[in-house]
Amino acid sequence: MFSTDIDIDFRDRSEAVEAIPNIAASMRQKGELVRHPSGVYLQNIPQHPVLGCASIPHDEAEQFGYFKIDLLSNSVYEGVRDKEHLLELLNREIPWECFLDQSFVSRLAHVHSHFDIVRVIAPTSIEDLAVVLALIRPSKRHLLHRSRKEIAAEIWCNDGEAYFFKKAHSISYAVSIIVQLQLLIEKISSEMETVEYFPV
Repeated sequence: MFSTDIDIDFRDRSEAVEAIPNIAASMRQKGELVRHPSGVYLQNIPQHPVLGCASIPHDEAEQFGYFKIDLLSNSVYEGVRDKEHLLELLNREIPWECFLDQSFVSRLAHVHSHFDIVRVIAPTSIEDLAVVLALIRPSKRHLLHRSRKEIAAEIWCNDGEAYFFKKAHSISYAVSIIVQLQLLIEKISSEMETVEYFPV
């Protein structure tokens, strides 16, 4: 038995769904089989003849060797022009001091309403930012005021309690926040140049 949990972000999920042959995943909701909001199968899983999605709910499908992939829309990427632009944004020096500015943090996905946690961790690396994202989750919030060593020892452990964030997801989301941060800086710089070019 294996377990998979793969999320792939797109600027526009619908474009990916149309371009990639897939079968929509399903899940049980109040005892009824319904279409999963983001999951798809790239395998030939049996389909429900009426619903047009997998006839096996995703939490049972793994037992039969099927694995669900979640195709997600992520508005963070709306300002990315192309692959080269994305790589350029990721290769820029990261201005970590922006995470000490509440007004700036309030414009960033996932952390916008969690400045209290961002301020305590004061991230200076992708992994620090990933820890911030994990601390937002209910099962890890109790670690917030512990030492960094204690946080590191427990943050990625599944203690079987409330929802927690896996390290792979946290790192991925942290990288997307950095992309958004760089896009915001790019936009602010562009606006400042325009103001200087057209003085009032």
